[in-house]
Amino acid sequence: MAKMRNQEIVDVLEEVWRSLADATEGLDAKEWATPTPCPGWDVKDNLSHLIGIERSIEGETPPEIELATTDHLRNPIGELNELWVEDRRARSGDEVRAEFIEVTGRRIATLRATSDEGFDAIGWSPVGQVPMSVFMEVRIMDSWIHEQDVRLALARPGGRFGAGEAVTISRADLALGVVVGKGAKAPEGASVALEVTGPLGGRRRIEVIDGRATSVPGDEATTTITLSEETYVRRFAGRIAAADAAAAPGTEIEGDSSLGAVVLEALSVMI
Repeated sequence: MAKMRNQEIVDVLEEVWRSLADATEGLDAKEWATPTPCPGWDVKDNLSHLIGIERSIEGETPPEIELATTDHLRNPIGELNELWVEDRRARSGDEVRAEFIEVTGRRIATLRATSDEGFDAIGWSPVGQVPMSVFMEVRIMDSWIHEQDVRLALARPGGRFGAGEAVTISRADLALGVVVGKGAKAPEGASVALEVTGPLGGRRRIEVIDGRATSVPGDEATTTITLSEETYVRRFAGRIAAADAAAAPGTEIEGDSSLGAVVLEALSVMI
């Protein structure tokens, strides 16, 4: 997708957050406790996580809590996220939703007042030292994926095929070199084409040249993987297993099926 202007990034972030607030309006206690595709988290936990991230960006320190050992805590970032979530587990869903609306509203106001120089400033992000504008695109991706976690769990579809999903797909696309080269360890000269179907889809082709997996246009590919937008982003986010992605409606692997299977396995790269 085309590079967005800074305030366009804020527009999309606001749109995704409002959509998530809409998706969780009027829930009862059972609905708030519904498990979601995000491992270990129910509907309320997804909002608690987003609250915690935005409070962290504002400079707040996470609560000091001793966490139990669970399968879904696999790295320090996951453990940090869990502190904010665990701190809100005793609160009602409505309380958490109200806090989510308040915190995200405050964050949008802050971003609206941020200068272009502020958006250009380099700083920490989960994807390394990047301009704040890039970090906010990552926040769109994370927020949109959690919105879809919630909507799928509640059977309240929405938020599809808009700017939030477009940003998420573009972030997934940026990871394909790592997926094919480092993750799948494709050999020299091999090429992988991903045909993503849907309004925001298209063809991506990665080829290993001089030891580097690089985006290179071309018609031929060692393996071609066709999959839907939903399957693409859900596998990228680790919401479905590689076997389930391979069996999903619309998924096909042509050419070197072994390489295609390894690429699907490596595609789950989101922290």
